Amino acid sequence: MKKNLLLILMLLSFNVKAQRNVVLIIADDLGTDYLGFYEDHVDTVDVPNIRSLLSKGIRFKNFMSNPVCSATRSTILTGRYSFRTGVGNIVGSLSGSNELDTSEVTIPKIIKYTNPLIATANIGKWHLHNPSPPKQLQYPNVMGYDNFEGPFIGQLTSYTNWTKVKNGVSSTCTNYATSENVDNAVTWLKSLTTTQPFFMWLAFNAPHEPLHLPPTNLHSYSTLTGTVADINAHPKSYFKAMTQALDHEIGRLFDSLKAINKYDSTDFIFIGDNGNTQKTAQIADVDKAKGTVYQYGVHVPLIIAGPDVKVTGRTSDELINSVDLFSTILELMKTTHWSNYIPSTKPVDTKSIIPIINNQNAAIRPWSFCEIFKLKTDSSDGKGIRNKDYKLIQFDYGKQEFYNLSIDANESNDLLKLTMTTNDISNYNYLCSELNQLINNGSFCQFLNPTNDISNEMKLENYFPNPFTSFIKTYNHQPTTVQLINPLNQIIYQGNEIEKQDLSYLPNGMYFLKIKDKNKVIKMAKE
Repeated sequence: MKKNLLLILMLLSFNVKAQRNVVLIIADDLGTDYLGFYEDHVDTVDVPNIRSLLSKGIRFKNFMSNPVCSATRSTILTGRYSFRTGVGNIVGSLSGSNELDTSEVTIPKIIKYTNPLIATANIGKWHLHNPSPPKQLQYPNVMGYDNFEGPFIGQLTSYTNWTKVKNGVSSTCTNYATSENVDNAVTWLKSLTTTQPFFMWLAFNAPHEPLHLPPTNLHSYSTLTGTVADINAHPKSYFKAMTQALDHEIGRLFDSLKAINKYDSTDFIFIGDNGNTQKTAQIADVDKAKGTVYQYGVHVPLIIAGPDVKVTGRTSDELINSVDLFSTILELMKTTHWSNYIPSTKPVDTKSIIPIINNQNAAIRPWSFCEIFKLKTDSSDGKGIRNKDYKLIQFDYGKQEFYNLSIDANESNDLLKLTMTTNDISNYNYLCSELNQLINNGSFCQFLNPTNDISNEMKLENYFPNPFTSFIKTYNHQPTTVQLINPLNQIIYQGNEIEKQDLSYLPNGMYFLKIKDKNKVIKMAKE
């Protein structure tokens, strides 16, 4: 008994001297274009508390998430890409997603393996499992958290009348959700001992829809009425009011940490989980917003600030992926041997950001990756891979798009439709090769040779448009026997005159074009 007590005292003594605290703050559906401190911002909202992190930290210009919330959360929690965990979409949505397997090795699990004295909490949105059967309400605790308190599902029906789950028990909450999250966070922090280190995942629903008018003391948008008609007429103004309310409550969290003397020993990580929705998007082509692997759907803010940051007030243009927060958080928590707890059957994709935090200016990764895939597939399912300048998009139905982000940040000019330079071709070949190796699929790369006629090489056996609406055409006008097959494996058409077939009567969805003499199958989407 005395030996056990002595061990606990020694561990506590070690943590007082060496251990830091970490708070991960997630804003829901917040891209960079409402944040005036990002180069690509279009609008701006007053967020002084989020801005206060800039002077004591690092702002990352090229942070890539997944296009939707559940998929991004799974990558952070496990350090694994979505195609490994199966969480490729929004859990509980109509289009469907797998839930996160409870056997996954997570940040709080590893923290508990290495030092059970560290307190762990997830306050706010969970959204990695469905709320039924009822036993699943305990899954945040099963995944390693001492304390879970917040909405279990993704979108609230109302910010002032919602179901809150606390450690497996649900109840109705009528307090404003953003404020309730901070109330719960502060209560939990105050329950800890003075020297007890902690990791807290604070996941707000805000500024995710439903759009609404926050309590008047949390924002400065006094002309908004809160009526349905006004919300529909001015959705972006309500989004900004919700973001301002979020920032106000983050400030209250900071003040509470200062009051209990834990602010200066805490590292903060602030992110958005994906880009803005079509309703609040600040781009002309809203079909490239949340839910897509285009930049607007996956380029989100990241700030890391606190005592572990060497040389504050910096910006970094290194490529960072959401999976990288896994190892970074563990190492900020002084869990340096985290890889010892990763089984060989569950490879991780995370790259620690600690070298950048330490001002070593090391490149973390040569490329960054994102993806979305649904149980009920559609034409937006796909993967994106980028390096510093270029980005390749591979849609699951077969279509590719390729962009030079250094001169075309909005992804308006698909280089595969143009005559490409030698540098364009080199980057295409590199990114496609890396994507092939990552997902073990060597079937879609059209490796290009700068000495060839690029346009002819790209057209070889190419059936277009994809997605199609009425007719499928081909650059290869030699008679070729094909079969068009629906998802039920029924043959819709068979013959060598596919270009003459009016297919507008077909329901929208995924089809398969089988080229008989080439033994090749191409995914074609009908829309």
